[in-house]
Amino acid sequence: MNLVIPGGGWGRSANYVMHRLRRLPDSPERIAKGIAAGVAVSCTPLFGLHFVAAASLAWALRGNILASLLATFFGNPFTFPVIAVSALELGSFLLGRERSTKAPEAIRAFGEIWGEFGRNFLAVFTDAPFHWEKLARFGWEIFAPYMLGGVIIGVICAVPAYFLSLPVIRAYRNRRLKKLQERFELARKQREKNQ
Repeated sequence: MNLVIPGGGWGRSANYVMHRLRRLPDSPERIAKGIAAGVAVSCTPLFGLHFVAAASLAWALRGNILASLLATFFGNPFTFPVIAVSALELGSFLLGRERSTKAPEAIRAFGEIWGEFGRNFLAVFTDAPFHWEKLARFGWEIFAPYMLGGVIIGVICAVPAYFLSLPVIRAYRNRRLKKLQERFELARKQREKNQ
């Protein structure tokens, strides 16, 4: 059950991610770049590779890698259906296809290629033949439009993620610095009073 619903619930998980993002020891600009990278990668069909892709993109953009990993939670069981359908529709349209692959077909195709990978892995150790037909069909019919549409949607989502997170991180840092200065000043006055 924890694969779908986190142990402490979605609210607690979201609070934890936000807490970690606010306390990252880096400049607000680098953290915001990392967030943008994680959000962008979440819109692609690189399931199982989102962390690696987000970290690589954050590194290339000189963003915070940990922020990019945390921001991949933009893609979650609630947003993936919307992202997948939108990316498939947009990618199919841009590739000039009359009909786009529907979400149930895409899910079934993802399952079929993993099954094909498993059978081909076992074929290495047996006399069974290798078959790659489903992977070839998957690449052209689903992965190509999903990747094309996902990259565009990812950029469309990443730009506002950067510009919305940057002032929030700066404001949080300024507020936290002010509280620390107030505590320091209070402690200094208390120490002077005791002397």
